[in-house]
Amino acid sequence: MLKSAILMQKTKKYFILNTIYISVFLIIFFIIDKLNMSYKEMNDKYGLLLVITNIILNIIMAFATSLMMNLSSSMVALKGKESKGIIFGFISVLFGMLTYGCTPCVITFFATIGISFSVIALPLAGLPYKLISLLLIIIGLFIVIKNLKSGCKIKT
Repeated sequence: MLKSAILMQKTKKYFILNTIYISVFLIIFFIIDKLNMSYKEMNDKYGLLLVITNIILNIIMAFATSLMMNLSSSMVALKGKESKGIIFGFISVLFGMLTYGCTPCVITFFATIGISFSVIALPLAGLPYKLISLLLIIIGLFIVIKNLKSGCKIKT
C-alpha cells in the first residue's frame, strides 16, 4: 500500500496539494520566526549559522509536514481512514506557534484558557523548540508510513 501511496504523490492533484502545503507551512514557519526575532536581529545576536539553521529547519519541516499530509490523504483514499500520526503535524505547528509567538500573545492565549505563568526568553531564538517541533513531525511521518506499510486490516 505504501507503493500505491507513493505513486499517488506523482499525480497532478497531489503535486498541487504538495505545493500548497509547502507554501502555507513555509509562510507559517517564517512568520513564527519573525514574531520571535527577525533574521537580522538573530544574525547580530547569534551569528549567521543560526539564521541559516533556522531557514533550513523551516524548509525541512515544511516538506516533511507536506509529505505527511499528502501520505495521510493517500491513506484516506486507499484505506478509507486517516492515520493517527497526522495529529503530530498539527501539534508541531501549534507547539511552534505557542513557543515562538510574541510573549504578550502567548500569555494572553494561555490566560484566556485559564493558565497563568511567566514566559522567559527562549534560548538561541527558540532553536531547541524548533528541534522538538521537527521531532514531532518526524514521529508523525513515521506513524503514517508505518500505517501505510501495514496494509488493510480486515475485522472478522
